[in-house]
Amino acid sequence: MSRPQRRSVLKAGMAVLAGAGLTACAPGQEETAPGRRRAEWFMPAETHEHVRTFMSWPPLDSVWEDMARDVQDDIAGIARALSEFEPVVMLAAAEEAGAARRACGSGVEVIEVATDDLWMRDTGPTFVEGPQGLAGIDLHFNGWGGKQQHGHDAQVARAVLEYADVPRVDAPLVGEGGSLEVDGHGTLLVTESSLVNANRNPGLSRDAIEDSLKDLVGADKVIWFTGVKGRDITDYHVDSLARFGENGVVLLSRAWDGDGPDVWTRAYDQARGVLENATDARGRTFEIVDLPEPDPATLGRRGEDFLGSYANYYLANDAVLIPRFGDRDADGRAAAIIGDLYPDREVVQLEIHTIAEGGGGIHCATQQQPRT
Repeated sequence: MSRPQRRSVLKAGMAVLAGAGLTACAPGQEETAPGRRRAEWFMPAETHEHVRTFMSWPPLDSVWEDMARDVQDDIAGIARALSEFEPVVMLAAAEEAGAARRACGSGVEVIEVATDDLWMRDTGPTFVEGPQGLAGIDLHFNGWGGKQQHGHDAQVARAVLEYADVPRVDAPLVGEGGSLEVDGHGTLLVTESSLVNANRNPGLSRDAIEDSLKDLVGADKVIWFTGVKGRDITDYHVDSLARFGENGVVLLSRAWDGDGPDVWTRAYDQARGVLENATDARGRTFEIVDLPEPDPATLGRRGEDFLGSYANYYLANDAVLIPRFGDRDADGRAAAIIGDLYPDREVVQLEIHTIAEGGGGIHCATQQQPRT
């Protein structure tokens, strides 16, 4: 499709968006037009074919300090592996773009956009689609409730949408892409801790947030987990806890329980209890598949922010990228469990030790643009 044709489609899409309470704007515009009706737009599952994946290059002058080069190595490794399966676009500041190109190789496109960190899942737009094409939700990233200052990253969603030539949906709440997990059939999983939180949405009730989420991603049913507030920078995003497989399957990250109950094992127990007594938007009971986390004793010295969740994997075209932490038994078990759920995809295991030290994973570092 040529650029003029695409602009015609987007213009038509803007007309469809009018009249239902959300706001959307064409790339580069500051003001927005009225929004869409719930039935006309939805967020597809990650299994839906991707046009490309967006990533973000963490600058040397960042919160990573003496680990900055190591985390750049992790990001470059993800980008190179991912580029074997689909196009990858890496955002990098002008002064970092050369280093990003050398590290990622010719298979990754690097565009010059200032960034503060690597967490594209949270800083980038969340894409939704409908009969008139694609739009991108801007969730107004605010440093996970003001825990860090991210002036550049607050503009990343706009930059991505301008590059992709996709209209912007101005969300009526604050959140991050890692807060949302959809099955593509009307069911949405979220944690209260990351959204019903005064550091993001002061004064908004859970019901009000749920109504907005339904409008934003086309969900018919929202399933809430309690989550954990204040113990990690995200306030426990759902993409490190629970992920949808196909046909009503939910993969649930089972926290390491060898040292007895703690906030993470209790969060797992609570989430499992919710799922055992819930149905999806189509009325089906869930098949829950445990995804056990690694034994910390096998991983060597790890900081208190280390994220040992295999659930933070990424579904690329024809592949699934999952972390390898160093617990041979747990790594192998996770690869087998996830591989069985996606038999038509190649399982690619990647070491991301520095990213995990920062409390994130492969899914946190990526954001898919679905094909319409």
